[in-house]
Amino acid sequence: MIPRYTLPEMGSIWDEQNKLRNWLKVEVAAAESWAEIGKIPKEAVEKIKEKVKPYLEGEKEFDTKRIAEIEEVTNHDVIAFLTYIKEIVGDEAKYLHFGMTSSDMLDTAFALQIKQAGELLLKDIERVMEAIKKRAFEHKNTVMVGRTHGIHAEPITFGLKLAIWYDEMRRNYERLKAAVKRAAVGKLSGAVGTFANIDPRVEELTCKKLGIDYAKASNQVVQRDRHAEFLNALALTASSIEKFATEIRHLQRTEVREVEEPFRKGQKGSSAMPHKRNPILSERLCGLARVVRSASIVGMENVPLWHERDISHSSTERTVFPDACIALDYMLQKFAGLMENLVVYPENMMKNLNLLKGLIFSQRVLLTLIEKGGLSREEAYAIVQENAMKVWNEGKDFKELLKKDERVRRVLSEEEIEEIFDLSYHTKHVDYIFKRVFGE
Repeated sequence: MIPRYTLPEMGSIWDEQNKLRNWLKVEVAAAESWAEIGKIPKEAVEKIKEKVKPYLEGEKEFDTKRIAEIEEVTNHDVIAFLTYIKEIVGDEAKYLHFGMTSSDMLDTAFALQIKQAGELLLKDIERVMEAIKKRAFEHKNTVMVGRTHGIHAEPITFGLKLAIWYDEMRRNYERLKAAVKRAAVGKLSGAVGTFANIDPRVEELTCKKLGIDYAKASNQVVQRDRHAEFLNALALTASSIEKFATEIRHLQRTEVREVEEPFRKGQKGSSAMPHKRNPILSERLCGLARVVRSASIVGMENVPLWHERDISHSSTERTVFPDACIALDYMLQKFAGLMENLVVYPENMMKNLNLLKGLIFSQRVLLTLIEKGGLSREEAYAIVQENAMKVWNEGKDFKELLKKDERVRRVLSEEEIEEIFDLSYHTKHVDYIFKRVFGE
């Protein structure tokens, strides 16, 4: 991912130094496990740990240029890395990678990165949820018009709209948490997963030391349905952010202007038109969602590998995992800030709600005519629609039209008609919905 969208903490998880550090963690943990079951000398493992400690703790950086030089000869990144570590460790390095195949180390280290990235993304989602929740309660009773097909429907509240967003983000959190647990698993089962040259206890002990689960059965790799699930969880989360950002873009349109992205002092909206205040962040989030979603397709295409494995998945994962995680991290953090500082215009919400001069109460008129007047649904619908079309076509007031319609007045008094146009009728269950969503 380009630096523009890479935030430091997530970027460091996917940088070369952290990747190599995770590789080394796996190799050291495996050596410790071999020593625990008495297959290699504990003294040798202690010497290894002492020499690599500065690299594991981030006090010293790996010499990536040296590793690249070795790889120029070996044409194999894992062998190049192990050769480099031997230069640091000395003779005891013979106990590293003992009985292992490259994917034992690669997939287990990859699991560590997935766990690290996943935990950060879960924190990001928590921040987004907290921001949405705060604004939802702030605007629980801020009435606005609901829209279906982009057309005025019936009254809702802005807080209710945000409560729906919160509930959706909670599902994203639960999905991602489950996906991280399933994807962040290691394997040290050897060349084709039979444990022919490695004790199964080494796999179990190593993964326990690393704080991850192990695959109960594997071939040369951890099965890629796990990774596809992780990328799909990211894609769904990104799609939710795009959905919210799209709503903000619509609500910020000049003709609507019910909400607005924060506009900082000194910010410029257009190189040509000084008056512009554009929803640039929301548009950026919509664009980045496409990047994250594209990774989910790659993840699913990585599932059907040949026989016990091939490496067609490897090159794509080196690209899509960092890009998807970095992009979603950026999206979540930026959206949280957007929600925290979103400008809301309740007066414009009320103005827009009244644009159609009462038409948004048409369903209640319909139901009241059926309930109190005993009209058939078809009769009531025809009366209401006939008056509604006069509002659309002639700009008349819906309530006044109903008061003058003798078919309506035969059923409803003027007071009963007035009562139909009470906004509180449409918001009477908002508290109940909030209790469902927030439990308070």
